[in-house]
Amino acid sequence: MPQITEAELAAMIDHAILKPELTRTEVDAELDIAREWGVFSVCVRPSDIAHAVAHLAGSDVAVGTVIGFPHGTTSTQAKVAEVRQAIADGASELDMVVNIAALRSGFDDTVADDIRAVKDAADGRIVKVILETSYLDDEQIARGSRLVETAGADFVKTSTGFGGGGATVADVRLMRESVGPAVQVKASGGVRGLATALEMRDAGATRLGTSASATILGELRAILAGGEAAGAVDTSSY
Repeated sequence: MPQITEAELAAMIDHAILKPELTRTEVDAELDIAREWGVFSVCVRPSDIAHAVAHLAGSDVAVGTVIGFPHGTTSTQAKVAEVRQAIADGASELDMVVNIAALRSGFDDTVADDIRAVKDAADGRIVKVILETSYLDDEQIARGSRLVETAGADFVKTSTGFGGGGATVADVRLMRESVGPAVQVKASGGVRGLATALEMRDAGATRLGTSASATILGELRAILAGGEAAGAVDTSSY
């Protein structure tokens, strides 16, 4: 029977702090949530990287950011420049948006070269590639996932959360089936509750992008506090 602890689930979460309208006070509140719940990382707007690194000093929460966000249509040179600035500001992970138009057009070399340039500029840091699956059919999702692998990135990711649709179990499963074990899958967009988080994990996601970390982990904590397990919860009913 599948089981998961609160610490194991928290270690899968990239807490998203990406809404363009968030004030500094609101960003700080989200950073405090990430620290309180012990999530793996925060994913912040590029202009917030240095502040997030300072705010989270002394915690184990990593700071990641987005590249070419949210449309993916900036030039490769612009994406590389974003990567270099993000690293200088302290980011340890980078979630780039694929050139969606190029992927849909069948320009596979353009897509792969774009990803490869970002991965090279990342200098060993984790690179996740967002496909924005709501704009793609199954063939494009599978092909895009394979291009992520070909270009040497570390994760293929579903969505920005700003493209009109988010992660689905079917898309996560297709992405997982399209790449080898060296490439991981991140489900992002619409992951707002424990049941959905566990469905994405069972479909093959090893990382979850969500702004609902407290809700998801709070649901799990409540179940554990209710005595269903002494440190792990049976998730077979989710």
